[in-house]
Amino acid sequence: MDIKTKVIEIIAEQAVLESSDVTPESTLEELGIDSLGLVESIFAIEEAFDISVPFNANDPSESDFDISSVASIIAGIEQLIAQQTA
Repeated sequence: MDIKTKVIEIIAEQAVLESSDVTPESTLEELGIDSLGLVESIFAIEEAFDISVPFNANDPSESDFDISSVASIIAGIEQLIAQQTA
């Protein structure tokens, strides 16, 4: 399974939606994911990809990890995986 598909699957699960309802353009707010859902999504992503996401749950706007859309989350994860394998 590729990164994009897995991330969409994780986010859809947190939003209690079908994967087909989650698009790269979707924001977490549009999907109904609150702060707790966001933290749970980050934990699930870290576990699925064996990475550590630099995320400040207390102040997401201060984080280097962009959570503004599903596409930005996917891009961030791809970058973290590339850094890890480099």
